[in-house]
Amino acid sequence: MADDAFSLAGKLALVTGGGTGIGLGISKALIEAGARVVITGRREAVLQEAVGELGQHAGYLVFDVTNTTAIPELIGEINQKYGEVDILVNNAGIHLKKFSKDTTDEEFAGILQTNLLSVFSLTRECARKMMDRKDGSIIFIGSMAGIFGIDRVAAYGTSKAALTGLMNNLVTEYSPFNVRVNTIAPGWIESPMFLNAINADPARKEKIINRISMPGFGTPEDIGNATVFLCSKAARYITGVVLPVDGGAVVNF
Repeated sequence: MADDAFSLAGKLALVTGGGTGIGLGISKALIEAGARVVITGRREAVLQEAVGELGQHAGYLVFDVTNTTAIPELIGEINQKYGEVDILVNNAGIHLKKFSKDTTDEEFAGILQTNLLSVFSLTRECARKMMDRKDGSIIFIGSMAGIFGIDRVAAYGTSKAALTGLMNNLVTEYSPFNVRVNTIAPGWIESPMFLNAINADPARKEKIINRISMPGFGTPEDIGNATVFLCSKAARYITGVVLPVDGGAVVNF
């Protein structure tokens, strides 16, 4: 039945950066589809508030994904406390809006550490158990900046474009073990931070609106629903795709 195909009942999902914005939207959608969810982030108060909103099927661990040497310990704690991870959503990320000529090496490296290197480390650790079980789904959260050029986001855009290369190579290794890796590329998604940023830059706001084919901006729920689909049995034969959830921005002139 169709409902069964989209059900995530019995699955445990790890969502990094799951306490706010897109991460919180993803966590809500996964729980609504029947999964239990563990969220991570750096601010305990934010995580506590999110879990209060998400309900009894959610838990949290305070963790900074840039601390890659501690990731095996994190996954071990999750395995012990909640069970083995069936779904990994690599959502945690940071942004930098700066002309490339003004971006320092340290700033560029910091973006890569959070948006790329931590994703590799988390994926590697979760994939080991998934491969043993011959079942698992891994989601990368990319960006429009990883698909086409956007001014003043050279470091961020590079980190997101690199996720596609990482995904492609992991697909060749993980597919024989029935572990799927896909990327969701959100377009412009409503959040207080995004709306404040574009309202402070009217010219950029107009450019963004003109780029989007469909009316309005996306919502965290849109990204959450795409995540549920890609992690469900309905997408059992889908791996190695970059799925724009962008209202047609990637194809609009």
